[in-house]
Amino acid sequence: MKTLLLSVDDIRTIVLETGVDSLMDEMIGRLEAALENFDKEKTVIPLRDGFEYDEPESGLLEWMPLLQVGEKATIKIVGYNPSSPALRKLPTIISAITAFDTSSGHLIALADGTFLTALRTGAASAVATKILGRPDSRIVGMIGCGVQAVTQLHALSRIFKFETALVYDTDPSVVETIKARTSFVEIDVIRAAPEELLRESDILCTATSVEKGEGPVFPDGECKPWLHINAVGSDFPGKFEIPASLLKRSFVCPDFLDQALKEGECQHLHHDEIGPDLVQLVKEREKYRSVQKQMSVFDSTGWALEDHAALDLFIERAKELGLGTLVQIECKSDDPRNPYGFLDKPTGVMGTGGEHYYSRRLL
Repeated sequence: MKTLLLSVDDIRTIVLETGVDSLMDEMIGRLEAALENFDKEKTVIPLRDGFEYDEPESGLLEWMPLLQVGEKATIKIVGYNPSSPALRKLPTIISAITAFDTSSGHLIALADGTFLTALRTGAASAVATKILGRPDSRIVGMIGCGVQAVTQLHALSRIFKFETALVYDTDPSVVETIKARTSFVEIDVIRAAPEELLRESDILCTATSVEKGEGPVFPDGECKPWLHINAVGSDFPGKFEIPASLLKRSFVCPDFLDQALKEGECQHLHHDEIGPDLVQLVKEREKYRSVQKQMSVFDSTGWALEDHAALDLFIERAKELGLGTLVQIECKSDDPRNPYGFLDKPTGVMGTGGEHYYSRRLL
């Protein structure tokens, strides 16, 4: 009864062996299939929950669960700390994803969720934008040039033939490096003000760490009649990126309605002002093709179905490539009623004096 551990080296090898473009294409395809086949009677996804705190800096620790009835559960633990890039040279979002066998509670797998979260978030925007965005879109705008901007641009570029990316961030140093971080995408990257981004973009992505109550991240103004926006940054009550006036005249699709009403751009809206969720959009895509001619917003708060699809993809790739380490994490003995029974078996773990722990006597 061992757990498959996917280390950063395993994740790196999977990405390099698969290729970043092929991996993103497969992530988009798998997520699209997961949405197409979603059945709420067989897959239960409650609202995420967690701890919001202000000490030592503003942050959030939350858990995002999914249950496949009669099979397994996927649970992601996420740390959100917007001060980490400047103070610790760490990503704003750090996470780990776990899978459990629901028949026994056994931990099946444990993997990094930091890269997987960025990958699946970009893929989710690509799935929504493929349906709602104008097919001949040539200009993409990015407000917020951090981690999420990289995979947003990458994922969307797998669907659309962009010529230009207009980019903006409140931190000029982040703008200066976005071209190098997206060098594998063949596109001209040009710095622009938010007003110009709004006016010129066919597709716009907002992926910021704006504080609660400090949004929106751009003013409402002139834009193309078919502008599609992927709003990625809202994940707290009171936090939003898009002007309410723009939302109210747009077709709005949330990834997970109940969560978007609590934490996303949909905080601004009444139920009758909100369109289909992402599952319905994908299942009935032909019904919504006409939206490509009008303004639309994908309210992307992050959904456990995306994490589940990403973890399954990496577990499969790891098995194909012979990667990952099987680790005995849970204490198990031949007698399930004896909590000390595991001490009778050697583990190969040495004590500080060289003796095996299992040989010590209980006092």
